[in-house]
Amino acid sequence: MAHTISNQDQLLARVRRIAGQVAAIEKAIAGEAGCAVVLHQVAGVRGAVGGLMDELIEDHVREHVARPDLSEDERAAGAEELITAVRRYSK
Repeated sequence: MAHTISNQDQLLARVRRIAGQVAAIEKAIAGEAGCAVVLHQVAGVRGAVGGLMDELIEDHVREHVARPDLSEDERAAGAEELITAVRRYSK
């Protein structure tokens, strides 16, 4: 996936922020924080993961489905990869 290599620093920064958010949830639970605090932190992680997924989907579509220089087979394979990932994510 060339697009993950070209955006690697940006993607890794997002993943590290998400990891920090998850660590904060663990700390809040271990520290017996109120449930509202934990719920807000979990909602933040969900939003951050959703944003990461959105970016990856957009990049995948642009790189592996919408490029006119790809063969029909390559575009179909890219579409199938995307469908599989979206189905798995939506479960």
